[in-house]
Amino acid sequence: MSLALLERYRDRLPINPETPIITLGEGDTPLVRSQRLERELSCGELYFKLEGCNPTGSFKDRGMVMAVAKALEMGSNAIMCASTGNTSASAAAYGARFSLETMVIVPKRDVAAGKLAQAMACGARVVSVEGNFDEALQIVRALTEKYPITLVNSLNPFRLEGQKTAAYEIIDSLGGPPDYLCIPVGNAGNITAYWNGFSEYKREGGSGVSPRMMGFQAEGSAPIVTGRVVPTPKTVASAIRIGNPASWQKALIARDESGGLIDAVSDEQILEAYFMLAKCEGIFGEPASASSFAGLLKMARAGQDFTDKKVVCVITGTGLK
Repeated sequence: MSLALLERYRDRLPINPETPIITLGEGDTPLVRSQRLERELSCGELYFKLEGCNPTGSFKDRGMVMAVAKALEMGSNAIMCASTGNTSASAAAYGARFSLETMVIVPKRDVAAGKLAQAMACGARVVSVEGNFDEALQIVRALTEKYPITLVNSLNPFRLEGQKTAAYEIIDSLGGPPDYLCIPVGNAGNITAYWNGFSEYKREGGSGVSPRMMGFQAEGSAPIVTGRVVPTPKTVASAIRIGNPASWQKALIARDESGGLIDAVSDEQILEAYFMLAKCEGIFGEPASASSFAGLLKMARAGQDFTDKKVVCVITGTGLK
C-alpha cells in the first residue's frame, strides 16, 4: 500500500504536527509513454500524466486534500468553492469524507452534468447562479470573507501546495524534469503549482534544468493570451471556460521564468487532440485536458523541433466527466 500523498511529500508541504494526514487515495497517478504519437510528432520521448486517475477523476484532488487538511487543522466546519465542475466534485468528496459542510456555487449553464452529479451525490449544497465562473468566484470570495467558511478554490494557497506534488511525481518517474511540460490553463492555478514544484526541485539542487512551461487556453477563453479579461468566455472545454483567471500573474511568472509560452488553441484543435488521444493511445480525457496535447500538436505542425526532447502532456481529467 502506497503512502498518502501528504505523508509521501511531507517535507515539501506546509505540514506540522497538528496537520491531519488525510487521504482519499489521491496522487501517484500514472505517467505513461506514448506508443504512437511520439513517432508522429518526432518527439524524443512523449509522456502523458494521467490525472484523471485521482479519486474524483481530476487533478483537483491533489490540492483539495492539502486545503482540507489545513481547514481541519484550523477547526473549520465548512468549505466553499466556485466551480465549473471538477473543483466542486473534489470539494464535495473530501467534505463528505471528513465531515465538513460543503457549499458550491456554479454557473447555471456552464457545468457538465456528470461533474454536478458528483457534487450532489456527496451531499454538497449546490447553488447555481446566473453568470459565468468569474462571477461565481466573486460571490464565493465575498461570502468566505464575511462568514467562517474556508475557501477552497485555488486562491487558497494550500491548494497550490498540494498540486505541486505532480511535478515531483514526474521528476521521480523520469529521474529528472522533462524538457517541456504542456498543460491546460483555465484559472491558471495548475501551471503555477507545477512551476512551483519544478522550481523548488531546482533550488534544492536536484537539477540545473527546469522544463519550459507550455500553457494552453481555449481561443474563446484566452485572457492571458490576449492580455484582457474575456467577459463571456466560450469553449467546448468547460473546465477552462474562465475569462479572468485568479492566478493570471503567477502564470505569467511561470511562463517567463521557464522560457515557455501561453498560447491559444481552437475548439477544433482541442477536439482533434481529444479524439487522437483516445484512438491512438487509449487515453480518454475530458476536452479541457486535451488542450495540452492540442498545443503540442500546434507547435509541432508549426515546425517546433522536439527531437531528443522529453515532453510531458498533463491530462487533467477523465473523459467520463
